[in-house]
Amino acid sequence: MLPPANQFNAPRNVPSPTLNHTPAQVKQSPVVHYTFLLIGFSLLVFVLHKLHDLFLPLIYAVLLSLLLMPLVTRLEAWKWPRMLAIATSILLVIIGLGLLFGFFGMQIVDLRSELPLIQEKLGVLFDQTQQQLALKFHFKPMNHEQVIDNTLDTLQKQGSKYVTSTLSTTLGVLSVVTLVPIYIFCFLYYRDHLRQFMFRFVEPDKRTTVLHTVDNIQSVVQGYMIGLLTVIAVVSVMNAVGLLLLGVKYALFFAVFASVLAVIPYIGITVGSIIPALITFVETGSVAHGLGVIGVFMFVQVISDNILAPLITASKVSLNPLTAIIALILGAQLWGTPGMILSVPLSAVIKVVLDANKGTEAWGFLLGDVGDGEATKKDPSDDRGFMARLWDQLRGKRPPVAPEPHLPPIPGTR
Repeated sequence: MLPPANQFNAPRNVPSPTLNHTPAQVKQSPVVHYTFLLIGFSLLVFVLHKLHDLFLPLIYAVLLSLLLMPLVTRLEAWKWPRMLAIATSILLVIIGLGLLFGFFGMQIVDLRSELPLIQEKLGVLFDQTQQQLALKFHFKPMNHEQVIDNTLDTLQKQGSKYVTSTLSTTLGVLSVVTLVPIYIFCFLYYRDHLRQFMFRFVEPDKRTTVLHTVDNIQSVVQGYMIGLLTVIAVVSVMNAVGLLLLGVKYALFFAVFASVLAVIPYIGITVGSIIPALITFVETGSVAHGLGVIGVFMFVQVISDNILAPLITASKVSLNPLTAIIALILGAQLWGTPGMILSVPLSAVIKVVLDANKGTEAWGFLLGDVGDGEATKKDPSDDRGFMARLWDQLRGKRPPVAPEPHLPPIPGTR
């Protein structure tokens, strides 16, 4: 018979049936937390960079689907079948892009016919400039034909690389052009199914918040895309008027070309001004005319970034300039030119997601556009028209903002 249990032979580390033993929660060190966060972010960037052929068409399709959503919804309200409404919307986009590329193609063909004359004038200007610099700095000028021959030799040496790069780019564009309409059709056709999936995936107490966030993302992207198209149309007219007044050849082509580059914020129109300024300089031989063309584009750029874009798109995409510039750089490093185009709408989506979570709301506020410590949230009672808001913007008058909510006092403070 075993002896009775006492303090020496009693079993140890056995939970008592009368006590509720819950495992102690291990507190994670902030260093470990941020280390794992940095590793996860690095892996995400690596995957996005390596699988850009997959993600880029998907992102473009999502943005265009959100842009076409109001049109599809309107057609469905008119008793159109969903498949027919979606196909009609996609067909309208394809027709619009076809007309735009057709216009560009005809203008490029006409411009190509004048390239020999432009090359000859450029050679004359090159020789004249070299002669003036040689007299001033006492060096032996180069013949422009020698420069052309050296350039052709370099192109021939690098020809195989250029051909390979061109074929790769062409195949990539064809794949995107083929896949994006298919993705758009699927997203629009199965949008209710995707919404139900999200509704089932989220916990019941968080469904309202998540669906509200999704609606905000849809509103932000739609507002940005529609506003961007409006800005492109207005900027095209302003560029065309300025170039026609200066007597620039192919003014409409260069005006629309530079305006389309406005999808790249802050630098798009500036980059689009280089080619027309160079051609104008070669045609006229006047530096003032070339600088005048650049001045027109720079003036339109200032008007677009400081007046048109804030009035048309800022109510939906309230990102501060620092955030937009950093997003442009990161987008260029990640996906090149397509990344620069997608940087602003994706940053706006990230801001909406951050604003929806209490733990990350401060980061969303950091990305947002603020002035003098006041949020740029529009006052709901402000029902002024576009011209009134434009006049206030020209006068430098701040629009009315919504009143800040009264926060309860912090306990322990006077």
